[in-house]
Amino acid sequence: MVKKLIFVCTDNTCMGPIAETIFKNAWHNPELEICSRGLIVLFPEPVNPKAETLLATHGLIISSHTARQFKAEEVDEETLILTMNIAQKRRLATDFFINDNVYTLPEFAGEHKEVEDPYGKELKDYEACYMELDKLIQNVIYRLLYGHLKETAKPDDELHNNISGGTKNDSNWQ
Repeated sequence: MVKKLIFVCTDNTCMGPIAETIFKNAWHNPELEICSRGLIVLFPEPVNPKAETLLATHGLIISSHTARQFKAEEVDEETLILTMNIAQKRRLATDFFINDNVYTLPEFAGEHKEVEDPYGKELKDYEACYMELDKLIQNVIYRLLYGHLKETAKPDDELHNNISGGTKNDSNWQ
């Protein structure tokens, strides 16, 4: 059973905090700890101003977020880690030796793509990213609640096996 969910992005100022905020707004079970972390956090900094503006336009408030570095010590067998892309997932394997319970967000949601990072782009790109993250997170919530993906979404077992070197066991998420 999942007790902790960590969204991992590059610097923990944009996509990770957006995903964390969307998930926290949609998930109403206080037993699941939800957070975001970055793979490269050189110093604590606030969320990207465009990300904060975007969340506010959707009625979501991200209060007092400060970028935090991912640390392997925060992970145990009840932790689910969702990265934004395959490169980040691979980095968890190579730099932190973490392969279990690590998926890209789209992979865990049954999609065969990556989320495009809007950092440094226009607000419309942030909006497109928000819409994509929101859709993926709805699929993740469904999977966490029911132990499987909706019929329209199929997991990419081959992608997971090729990246992690292991097999996916959905019984962990029931």
